[in-house]
Amino acid sequence: MSIEEEIILFIRRNRVSTTELADAMGKKGLMPGVKPIIDDVHRVGRVRCVFAAFESNYEVHEQIRDIQEGEVIVVFVHECNDRAILGDLVARFIMFYRGAEALVVNGALRDLARLKREKYPIWSEGVTPIGCFNTPAEPFPEEQRKSIEKKYSGGIAVCDDGGVVVIPPDQVNTEMLEKLYRIELQEDVWAYCLNTLKWDTKRIVCDKEYLQKSDMLPDSYNLQLAELLKKLDAK
Repeated sequence: MSIEEEIILFIRRNRVSTTELADAMGKKGLMPGVKPIIDDVHRVGRVRCVFAAFESNYEVHEQIRDIQEGEVIVVFVHECNDRAILGDLVARFIMFYRGAEALVVNGALRDLARLKREKYPIWSEGVTPIGCFNTPAEPFPEEQRKSIEKKYSGGIAVCDDGGVVVIPPDQVNTEMLEKLYRIELQEDVWAYCLNTLKWDTKRIVCDKEYLQKSDMLPDSYNLQLAELLKKLDAK
């Protein structure tokens, strides 16, 4: 199993949230502006970038032919003037026929009622009934496209009710997997200190009193407590 597969499996099995992932990365990684169209959904997968520009989605139709099952498709938009990049037909092809894990649109959607009825795991910046044109136009600016590809393509996206957070491709490594292990352990310990020991949040979050009073924790936590002595990004 590759490190990418291990990270995705760990996130899926533990339902690691966007909040936890952002904390593990030092409160970074947010893809700003996009929100889910349905509630109570959690998706994780490798990022594939798709591009739309100058009020045309012609490039989108070309690029989505190559989607691989399990990918998170992220559509980046340039100068589309609030027109919807896609609607039900394209979403159905991406989600149903190509087997994408999730769809993220850094722009607007249309056919929202149908998309919600189908319960597609889609995140977008908004909705409008006015769509892009399906005829060729100037391509997405090349330098900007290269910069986006470098930042996102091959990274890992986690999408949930909180939004979308992406692990950059150069951080898909064993160090990131270890950070995820530690953040999950920390969440478990914090929950125990709050719900069972009834400590206040300053004792837990700021003072990390559990490190000095580890005898108050269950043995199962004590066996792993050394992990928490490694540097974690403070909340």
